[in-house]
Amino acid sequence: MGLVVLLLVLALLFGGVGLFVEGLKWLLIIALVLFVVGAVSGSRLGGRTRM
Repeated sequence: MGLVVLLLVLALLFGGVGLFVEGLKWLLIIALVLFVVGAVSGSRLGGRTRM
């Protein structure tokens, strides 16, 4: 019985870490896309600021 509980705890721990890493990966992808969009729109304006 103790082995089953230990395996359940380990599965939850590694599953949670896996979800955290997956979330970080998607966060990095979204940040990269937003960075590229910002760089493209900034270069189209030619560095001018709108007022």
